[in-house]
Amino acid sequence: MNLKNILYSFLILIGVIIVLVYAKLATENTDQNVCEIQNISDLENINFKDFQFVKIKASDAYQSDALKDLLQGENYRKAWQTVVEVPILFLDTLYGGVEIEKIGGGKQTQSLKLLSNNGLMLTLRSVNKNPDALVPETLRKLKLDNIVKDGVSAQHPYAALPVAKLADAVGVIHTNPQLVFLPKQKILGNTYNSEFGNKLYLLEYENKGTINWSNYPNIEFVTDNDNLQELKATGDLKIDIDKRQLVKSRLFDIVIGDWDRHAKQWGWLMQKQDSSYNAIPFPMDRDNAFFNVQGLIPTIISSEEITPHLQSFHSDIDMEGLVYDFDVYFLQNTSLEMFLEEAKYIKKHLTDDVLENAFKTWNESLYNLDARTIIATIKTRRDRLVNIAINFKKTLDKQPLLNESLKGSLLKDTPGSSLKCFEC
Repeated sequence: MNLKNILYSFLILIGVIIVLVYAKLATENTDQNVCEIQNISDLENINFKDFQFVKIKASDAYQSDALKDLLQGENYRKAWQTVVEVPILFLDTLYGGVEIEKIGGGKQTQSLKLLSNNGLMLTLRSVNKNPDALVPETLRKLKLDNIVKDGVSAQHPYAALPVAKLADAVGVIHTNPQLVFLPKQKILGNTYNSEFGNKLYLLEYENKGTINWSNYPNIEFVTDNDNLQELKATGDLKIDIDKRQLVKSRLFDIVIGDWDRHAKQWGWLMQKQDSSYNAIPFPMDRDNAFFNVQGLIPTIISSEEITPHLQSFHSDIDMEGLVYDFDVYFLQNTSLEMFLEEAKYIKKHLTDDVLENAFKTWNESLYNLDARTIIATIKTRRDRLVNIAINFKKTLDKQPLLNESLKGSLLKDTPGSSLKCFEC
């Protein structure tokens, strides 16, 4: 066989592989069972108040075979299919009874905003995700939207639980996420029951309200990022940013591999001082902590040239993709010394014992699947954190002041100087 025939044979083989891959992806079914209860069969006639817990697995939608693992990665597929025991939540007894304020959510997450009798604002965030809004029209037309939908398997469904324990150890504020099962119930009504009933959620504090749910004193109200910027722009309040807490939180984000930290993912505790307010930041939404991209297709999509922010949870870190416009906006004129001090603090307090205990929030099956690998990566990042902090600061200092609204912000008419940075 001459070289020309070999080349033709190779091209034919490549063509056949492309056709097979396309057929595989185009016919993949992601509409499989979600929130499948294991210990109760008759859901229509059951009285959930006779039970304290359900045994449930989040989703079967991410099952795979060898070819799918090669193309789209193993990711956390097995964690999504693992049975967990979850307490049952009834809204009429939660904090003495709550009302449903409205439906919320981002591009993937469904949520219900709740208000308790004493004014505490809470949110129920769905564990299962619906990324339809993220699917490019081209992929939809080619019937390859399953690539994006399957990408949810790179998120660990229960990452928020150990992250909260780790945050406690290093003094990073969190929204106290609790895994709950919300059964269909009278307070939800017909509309909410069909959309939200019999599903898994994370119950968390909201980034709005007048109730201080934190351990900080003199908190007069809690606010989201957009409102903070509006308060600054009006000049009605003198506001100082707690940069030390923000630096600590951002370094912690990197340790746990949470790359998705745009403006909408933050809240602020507004602490009254003598003549001003100290705005203390707290991160929200830990869906992308320990984000694990594997497989040929996701690896290409998440490459530095295409999506620099989207980074898999490995030892290597590309700082250029992890410094957000949010950091540029709030961390101007922050000293390297502060970065180093907070890096050393996290490194000292995030001990091996703390790591092991944090992941005991998962059951044995979940722990055995992924905890050891995740802990090993956290240790590597922790041990390198001083150098990571130096690189973060260097990368931050290279960024120009902003000329457009923050990613994730709904504010489109921010005044000129307030657009560039918070202190400008």
